[in-house]
Formats: sequence, structure tokens, C-alpha cells
Amino acid sequence: MDGLASTMRGLTPAQVARARTNEVPRRSSRSLSAILRANVLTLFNLVIGVLSVLVLVFGEWQDVMFGLIIVANALIGIVQELRAKRTLDRLAVINEAPVRVRRAGREERIEARDIVLGDLVLLGPGERLLVDGEVVESDGLEVDESLLTGEADPVRKRPGDGVLSGSFAVAGSGSFVATKVGTDAYAVRLAEEASTFHLARSELRDGIAGFIKYVTWLLVPVGGLLLYSQLSNSADIGTAVTGAVAGIVTMIPEGLVLMTSIAFAVGVVRLGRRKCLVQELPAIEGLARVDVLCLDKTGTLTSGGMDLGQVLPLRDDQPTEAALAALAHLGQRPNATAQAIRARYPQVEDGWAARATVPFSSARKWSGADFGERGTWVLGAPDVLLDAGECHDRAAELAAAGTRVLLLCRTDGLPAGAIPARPEPVALVTFTQRIRPDARDTLRYFEEQGVTVKIISGDNPDAVSAIATGLGIPGGEHSIDARTLPHDDPAELGELLDTHTVFGRVTPRQKRAFVAALQARGHTVAMTGDGVNDVLALKDADLGIAMGAGSPATKAVAQVVLLDDRFATLPHLVGEGRRVLANIERVSHLFLVKSFYAIVLSVLVGLSGTMFPFAPRHSTLTNALTIGIPVLFLALTPTLERPRPGFVPRVLRFAVPAGVVCAAAVILAFWSAHDSTSTLVETQTSAVLALFLTTWWVLVLIARPLNWWRTVLVGSMAVLFAVSLTLPFVREFFALRPGDVARDLTAVGIAVVAAAAISIAVRLAGTLRT
Repeated sequence: MDGLASTMRGLTPAQVARARTNEVPRRSSRSLSAILRANVLTLFNLVIGVLSVLVLVFGEWQDVMFGLIIVANALIGIVQELRAKRTLDRLAVINEAPVRVRRAGREERIEARDIVLGDLVLLGPGERLLVDGEVVESDGLEVDESLLTGEADPVRKRPGDGVLSGSFAVAGSGSFVATKVGTDAYAVRLAEEASTFHLARSELRDGIAGFIKYVTWLLVPVGGLLLYSQLSNSADIGTAVTGAVAGIVTMIPEGLVLMTSIAFAVGVVRLGRRKCLVQELPAIEGLARVDVLCLDKTGTLTSGGMDLGQVLPLRDDQPTEAALAALAHLGQRPNATAQAIRARYPQVEDGWAARATVPFSSARKWSGADFGERGTWVLGAPDVLLDAGECHDRAAELAAAGTRVLLLCRTDGLPAGAIPARPEPVALVTFTQRIRPDARDTLRYFEEQGVTVKIISGDNPDAVSAIATGLGIPGGEHSIDARTLPHDDPAELGELLDTHTVFGRVTPRQKRAFVAALQARGHTVAMTGDGVNDVLALKDADLGIAMGAGSPATKAVAQVVLLDDRFATLPHLVGEGRRVLANIERVSHLFLVKSFYAIVLSVLVGLSGTMFPFAPRHSTLTNALTIGIPVLFLALTPTLERPRPGFVPRVLRFAVPAGVVCAAAVILAFWSAHDSTSTLVETQTSAVLALFLTTWWVLVLIARPLNWWRTVLVGSMAVLFAVSLTLPFVREFFALRPGDVARDLTAVGIAVVAAAAISIAVRLAGTLRT
């Protein structure tokens, strides 16, 4: 007994100082060393570095300017990801819920990393277990281990039972002694999927990785062919090497991955300023693709708290108020319902000591206690405790008005899981829920953006319908009781979900089934929630969004956490996702056009045995003006474009024909300018003129619709190129020698025809929006 009493008091300060702490590396973002490696030690940096050395050895230093892209890529990527890392880490600290422990007989709140081996950790509904342990006290404690075992049913825990990190309490209360902490804990050994930094599936990232993979495969054979042709047809090895390098460097979409990372990172920072924690970077892409948003009424459309409305006695000979007060004061961590009752009845009358209790859970939808001589009392949903009758009908009428209704009953017994036997109705208790002031405008935004909203709640369907109708949700007047839905026919369930909006009396397991059924019908599903009953659905949804005031378990599994608990932040989430997705696709067109025209040019030059049409410095100039500088603006600008599936084929339908036409224009301009009197630099100047004009036109097409600042952007790029042709020292630096009017006009004419051909190809392909 002395040992148990000592255990229940918790550790002393001296014991805490000697014990092992729960030090686990925070994984909300990559480490500094990982960021440096990811941005410096890349295949493209290696290729460009080797090519830079070759040009330094065999050519002129001006042609090594393309090598600066290594420094630019690395610095920009590192700086942007470090900004995102600081934001993620800072918000992750805010998001970390404190842990309740008992030390030296007093309850304390500490950070998770300050838990030590042997600590007495206290548990209540919604609290997550961060270390392994052994239960020492249990007051109806039930733990959900579904994230570890896949089993959705809560597990009742009694003294002596083991508990594992990664699970969470769903009902009752209790405490356990920490037996494994830090890297020894079960969930940490399994990488604790719910809390670990990892990348969600991303069509955008996968598509870009595919582009890069195929371009990398082509580098060796095409680069080898080009190098062989240049060495075979040039007496000057330096000219041959620089010509081959110019083709190989242009084939590499070196900035595409960088701009994708920057766009994601900037999105994280922007959302972080709105107190929104994005726990997985590609979740930003999911924000844009969502077409069905499942909302849990409580805590999402309504604020977390509620107020006790009316207590309507059904019998005058029962101690209604005393029973309500006793039930509300049972748990150490009352839910919103119990808090509302406590506010009205702050004291418990003498003689109402509970002998046995059943805590509330979302699956049961009732709670109760055996008060000995005072009887056994339960409080729960009327349509769960009663099948039919006058009381049942009256409760339905009250719920239809938008109030939440509970039924207070006396029963003959207190079963742990089933519905109590022979419940005797004593009173109906109503609660008024607080509608969020921003809910109506937020829901209107989603309707305008083509995002279908589904209201999924554990409350009475009529009450949920009344709130949905009051908020103007289309179809809100027709609700479905989830208990009548098919359990073994996902196809029929999916059809009902597609045609209806409001669902009441939904169990946690059904929420999970709803997500799966919608996904099976091709929808991208986002799920919001704040309670432990939402965890399974949040985990399975394409995008889980947790409210900041919600339980630690929901915040652990969600990819996005609204730390300030503002429902109005959701439109900003969708808008930021669409901005990132649309702009990355926009700049992908530019990079892939460059790669394809370089590949086609290299093959044509290699097979024809001619010199390459331009030098590396020419490629540096045109790439900077038609890709490098513009994408810094285009990738970060606001846009309201809705995402479309098929990113890869859509980009290819544009980039392949545009790249082929650009390559044809350049090679024609180069061949037409070549005669007995022209030098290589002069013919290359004609090719560069055609290259700039055709790729600049591609930029114009990509930048549409041309508002004032985009017009200024593309116009300034043309002005800068004109300046490069005009100023003697710039012209000399980039080895440009215009002057022969006939050659220059021919190059311009070829470029104009090529631009018209690209426009026609784009219109036929229908890949760009205007």
C-alpha cells in the first residue's frame, strides 16, 4: 500500500532530476543538415559543376555564367526552406499540447519533452499518450489504439494494463506510469506516422520528378551525340566543347524543382502568418484539389462551447436538478455539455456519490452513474435512449428548432456498452449552440468555388438540419439519420452522400466510411474536426484539418491545424493551395519548353553535323530574360484558377510542340544567316534573336491574362534584351554582333512565323487558360 500511495503522488523533484527525459527529435520539418544536402548535393548541381569546369578549361570565362545557377539555386532554396522551417517549428511548438503529470502530490502541466521515466501521467478525453506506460488508476478510462492497430473500437483500460504511445483517451479518466520514453517508446520506434514529417502524395511533385527522370536519361545519349558532332566539325576544341555544353545545359530544367520548393515554402510562410500550421508541405496542393469538404457541426460551424437552455421536467416527483448536477460533476475533465450544466448548477447535493460510472463517448452517445440509494441515472441522446413515444416526438420537435436536446433518465442498470435497460424519462434538457459569426460567409465562398459541403455530425439530424438551413447551405433542409444508412454497400452509401448534404447521428466509424465512399467516387475529400470522434476520418481524408481548440489527438493526425480556431481561415487555405498549384504549372511550361527545344536542337545539330547555334553565354541571357526573372514573379502571384486533373499530359501537350517550333526557328535562323562572309558569332546572333523572340512569345502566352503588372513584366524583358543588343559593353560581354539588316530581319520573320505556329498549337491543344 505504501508503494501504491507513493506512486499516486508521483515523482519528487530529486527523482525527476535523475530520470531519463522524453527527448525525441521534432520532425515538423527537415533538419538544417538535411536542407543543406537537399539543396547543394543534387544531380543537376553535379552536372552543371562538371560542365562549368570543362568550359573554364577549354573556353572563355564569360561562358561559365550558367554555373552561377548552382549558387543561386542553392541559396534561394536554402533561404526559403529555412524560412518555412522556422515557421513550421515555431507553430509546432504552439500546437504542442501540454501534458498533465502529478509530481510530489501536485498536478503540473509540462511540455512533452519534459516527461521523465517513472512520471505519473494523467489522462482525460482527447489527450494523446506520448510515452508508453502502465495504468495505475482508471475511472471508466477508454483508449483508442486505432492509429496503432487499425481497430476502431476503444479499449477499456484497468489498473495494471499497458498503454502505448500513439493512442489517445476517448472517454473516462485515469493515470499511468511512464515505463518507456524517448526513442524507446512504441510509437517513436514505428516513426509515429501521425506526428512525423513526411510528404503526402503529390501529383504535381510526382509529375515534375517524372520530367526530370526522363530528361536525365536523355542527357547522356543526346549530350554524347552533340559532343561528337561538335568535335568532328570544328578545328577549335574550345568552340566544340562550349557548343556542346550550351546544348547540354539548356536541356536541364535546373530551376523547376527549385521554384516548386519555393512556392510550397512561401505557401507555408503565408499560411503561418494566419496562424495555420501546415504539417506536410504537399498538403498545400491538396488544399487546391479539394472538391468535397466534410464539416463536423460542433466546433466547426458552431463554437466549442454551449449554454444550458431549458430543463423541461417530465415528472414532478424526481430530483431532476440534483441528478443533473451530480452527472455533470462526475469527471475531472468535463466536456462542453457538462460545463454548460455546471455553470447553472455549480454544487452537488449531499448523498450523490457515484458508485459506478460510464463516461460519455461519441459511440455510445450517453453517460451515466450509479448513485446508490439515489438510483441509477443516464444522460444522453433521446433518439438513442428511446425508440418512440410522446417524449421522443417532443424531443424531435425541439431539435427541429435548432437546439441540442438531451434526455435525463432513471434506469435499472448501468451497462458498459449497450443501451440502458428500461430507461424512465425524467426530463428533457436543451442547449443553445453558438454559431460562428464567420460561418455563413465561409460557406458561401465554398459554394462559389465549386466545393461541395457535407455536414456530418453526431447530433440529432433535425437539429443539424436546422442549423444548416439557417446558414443557407444548399440542401440543408433534407437530413439523413446515419443509423438508417447501408453498412455493407459502399456504392449505395456513396450515392447517398453525393445526393444529400446533412447527416446526423453519425458514429466515428461511419465518418471514416463516409470519407472512403466519397474517395471511391473520385472526390478529393477534406475533413474538419476538433474532437476525438473525428480522428479516424481526419486520418483517412485526403486533407485533414483540425481546429486549434480541438483535442491533441485530432491535431496530431491532421495535415493542417487552424491554431486560432477560425473557420474563416479555410478560404485562405483553399486560395493559397490554388495559387501554388496554378503557378507551378504555369512556370513548368516555361522550363519544359526550354528542355524540349534544347533536346530537339541537340539532335538536329548532332545529326546534321553543324555547329551549335549559340554559346553558353547566349543561353544564360535568353534563359534569364524569358524564364529565370519572370518565374520569380509568376510563381508567387495570386490566382483564382481552379485546379484541373492531368497536370503531366497538359504540360507535355504545350511544351513538346512549342519546343519543337522554337528549335526549328533557331536552326532555320542559324542556317539562313550562314554564308561565306559571316562569322560564327554573327550567325549565332541571328539564332539568339530568333530564340529570344520565340521563347519570349511563349512567356507572353504563359503570363496570360495580361493585367498591368504582367504586361510590364513581359515588356521589361523585351526592353532588357534590346538593351543587351544596343549597349556596346553588354553586347561585347554576351558576344552579340547584330548589324546585317537582312540577316536580322530574316531571323525576326522566322520568329514571327514560329510564334504564330506556337499560338495555333496552343489553341488546338487547349492547354492554357486565357
